[in-house]
Amino acid sequence: MTNTSSLQPSELQYTAEHEWVLVDGSVATVGITAYAAEKLGDVVFVELPGVGSTVASGTVVGEIESTKSVGELFAPVNGTVTETNDAVVDSPELVNSDPFGAGWLIKVEFETLPTLLSFAEYSALIGE
Repeated sequence: MTNTSSLQPSELQYTAEHEWVLVDGSVATVGITAYAAEKLGDVVFVELPGVGSTVASGTVVGEIESTKSVGELFAPVNGTVTETNDAVVDSPELVNSDPFGAGWLIKVEFETLPTLLSFAEYSALIGE
């Protein structure tokens, strides 16, 4: 299992939909960025796909509800969900308090990694 507790944003890859991706062999750990968590506001509910679900890159695979709005979780890769973060389902506030650590959302086993954004490209996208 990948240890996400010491991740730095510069070590990750990103999507234009504000997901971060940590690639470890053929498994992608996925979460939402601190930018997305901040824009959502206080997260109160997280719905994730089931383990064993097949996901397609760019499609909605989950939902993140906050006190301000509802956000969608997009799959960054084609593959099969191998693990979901039950801690986030039980304590959705982890998405806000530790988006790059304990707030990770799903792990997906994939065969081909699509082109993702670097930290610099993502930073430019969000204007930072």
